[in-house]
Amino acid sequence: MILYTNYVFADLVDLYRQKGIQEVKKYLDNELKNKLYWQKYFKNKNIKLGYYESKKYVILTEKIDKKISLFKVSSNEINLISKNKVIVGEKNGDKQIEGDLKTPEGVYDLTSKLTKLDSFYGPLALVTSYPNTYDKTLKKNGYGIWIHGRPLDKNKKRDEYTQGCIALDNLPLQKLDKNINVNKSVLLISNKNIKNVSNKDLSIILASIYKWRDAWKQSDIKTYISFYSKKFKRHDGMSLKRFKEYKERLFSRNEKKKIEFSNINVMPYPNSSNQNMYKIVMDEDYKTRTYKFLGKKELFIELLNGKVKILAEG
Repeated sequence: MILYTNYVFADLVDLYRQKGIQEVKKYLDNELKNKLYWQKYFKNKNIKLGYYESKKYVILTEKIDKKISLFKVSSNEINLISKNKVIVGEKNGDKQIEGDLKTPEGVYDLTSKLTKLDSFYGPLALVTSYPNTYDKTLKKNGYGIWIHGRPLDKNKKRDEYTQGCIALDNLPLQKLDKNINVNKSVLLISNKNIKNVSNKDLSIILASIYKWRDAWKQSDIKTYISFYSKKFKRHDGMSLKRFKEYKERLFSRNEKKKIEFSNINVMPYPNSSNQNMYKIVMDEDYKTRTYKFLGKKELFIELLNGKVKILAEG
């Protein structure tokens, strides 16, 4: 936690001296739920493409302009590294089903790099995580969405479209590959120019994450469920009604919970429905007397009238 002035630091020392470390922790937890804290925190940071604590590279593909841009993330900046032309799916619009010849829109991880390929796909391919958790709740399907190159045989003609993948010339593809770490990269695919993330939106989101966590820790089912959209689906397809019933049974135990979040990444989520959406990925450390979980938490959210509504969770 970064404290802004010596005065604040002195206050916390006094609080620790008089009431102990738990009161200090309570104070800091309350600050994390305060959007004014986050507004001040983001004041001098470049957040136009989101907020990243563990992701280091943002790859942005804009389908209408047929361009791919690579950005490197540092503590206060998101810097453009390269920009190149691409070709995308033959059909316009967001991918819905296998074989529709469309390139998906959304946020995806790069899951692996392939090098032993048919020469038609160039020297390598970066495999994406399509369909992601949110896609699956919308019953989107298909597979094999890659960022790949062009035929190694120069005499082999390449159509100016793909079956849904993103393709670029081989030299820029190789440079892209050399400039990233696959495990620390995120791919944003947008139909057109992506809207810059605002300080206001990001502050609401981060403060809301900690309010949601607090309701979860306190087994406050009413407040906890208020963060979920009526359209919510869990990763396994569970509806909001069933999810609420499931959580009511768990919360009725009133167990003491440890819930810690770290390595938080908040990414704007391009979508064909024109919703103000974001994907949140973070490490979750969850522990009760009877259950432990240490792993990734995914949230797909919509900002609606200044409030966070969770659409999907994984």
